[in-house]
Amino acid sequence: MRREHSRAELARKLAPYADSAESLEAVLADLASRKQLSDERYAEARAHSLARKYGASKIRQDLKAHGVADAIVERVSNNGDEERARAILARKYRTAATTREEKARRARFLQSRGFSYDTIRRALVLADND
Repeated sequence: MRREHSRAELARKLAPYADSAESLEAVLADLASRKQLSDERYAEARAHSLARKYGASKIRQDLKAHGVADAIVERVSNNGDEERARAILARKYRTAATTREEKARRARFLQSRGFSYDTIRRALVLADND
């Protein structure tokens, strides 16, 4: 494998080649027992790769779409959202926002990336203070 796969994602990919659902489940259980398949490891790797561009909301949505359990999703996606938002703003916009319209444009940008309102508000205030 070139990347980690979630259990649900791997089951979907292997289903056309399996003789039965029981044999597919046996293969997945064997992989999990040998620690070659782990939803937690997949969630951590996927959240790390998405964290450069997206907020917690977007990461949670992506992990749930790939069949990761809610408990794992919540544990993995709530890490340093405010700092990520500041870093994304700093990469995209080199100067401080001067007008209300510019601040609103930046807030909409962060909102489209999956950041919460509170995180956006704090990130914009901190970016203005820098």
